[in-house]
Amino acid sequence: MKNNSLKQLETLGQSIWLDYIRRDLITSGELRRLIEEDGLQGMTSNPAIFEKAIVESQLYNADIKSMTQKGKEAKVIYETLSQSDVQSAADEFRPLYNKTDGQSGYVSLEVNPHLAHDTQGTIQEARRLWKALNRPNVFIKVPATTEGVPAIQQLICEGININVTLLFGLPRYRQVAEAFLSGLEARIAQGKSVKRVASVASFFLSRIDTVIDPLLEASALHNTKSADSAKNIRGQAAIASAKMAYQIFKEIFDSDRFKKLADQGAHVQRLLWASTGTKNPAYSDIKYVEALIGPDTVNTFPVETLDAYRDHGEPGATLEKDVAEAARLLKHLPLLGISIEQITQQLEDEGVEKFCWPFDKLMETLTQAVPG
Repeated sequence: MKNNSLKQLETLGQSIWLDYIRRDLITSGELRRLIEEDGLQGMTSNPAIFEKAIVESQLYNADIKSMTQKGKEAKVIYETLSQSDVQSAADEFRPLYNKTDGQSGYVSLEVNPHLAHDTQGTIQEARRLWKALNRPNVFIKVPATTEGVPAIQQLICEGININVTLLFGLPRYRQVAEAFLSGLEARIAQGKSVKRVASVASFFLSRIDTVIDPLLEASALHNTKSADSAKNIRGQAAIASAKMAYQIFKEIFDSDRFKKLADQGAHVQRLLWASTGTKNPAYSDIKYVEALIGPDTVNTFPVETLDAYRDHGEPGATLEKDVAEAARLLKHLPLLGISIEQITQQLEDEGVEKFCWPFDKLMETLTQAVPG
């Protein structure tokens, strides 16, 4: 297994996680194999993943039937099933968590997506889920909305591990990192330890290109003078954003402010590359992996991307290559009539909706299963 491309990423400072969860992945021993043979170091879930797992398989039917016969409500059934899977996966990762002193081995569970614009609701839900899961190696996922940022700060202060999700824009990323630091500082001020308070900031990638590419094509059609530059930028905006996010990460976590926290045992809030499955078939199926390999980062793979990278990935330190070009590319977008700020806000809004929809669909399915 020494030539496994996935395992080689760890030597370059990058952790690999799986963007998928389903009961049989755990019970079959497949998750254990991925940890041992591929070097898998974590796992994420979201409402869409759980909706697909529960509705499109027979794995949960007996439990659903048992709970419905007892008159359990749809939300209770969903939480019981999702929390059980997350706990089981976290237990599989627990030896890795212990071995790495809390650096790796995490599994994520998302707060109710309908709370994305409710600060206090998010805080209360995150506290409840954290207590219910009762595992040190879990993350509670909180969206990087305007209302989510203060919730992140408060929850970090309380020692709750947070996976900041639905992050698209660079200004919002700065706010998220600031919330993390402020939360740690507040915790230290209370005389509490920060040694095992963990967080990642999940930067969504492929969706950025999915929105910007058609705008670049339209720009090329309507403005012949800028047609070449628009075509050259096509498929590059997401990776450019990620490279610049990493420069912000280095600036923040190399600062004197963070060094004071590190002296108290704090760990960096790693950048996590999410939405790394290639949506445009014209692009490489490992496009959002190959260009973004570097220290203190996580890449969370859909199953298909994990298999593809194992098969033909070529690991190398790529994250800090062509940084100046990435900065120029982002500065050039406004000249083509494209506002990255408007697009990232649009993507954040759509991202919340894309999690609410499968959540509601699952609730409807489970409600119909409950005897009236």
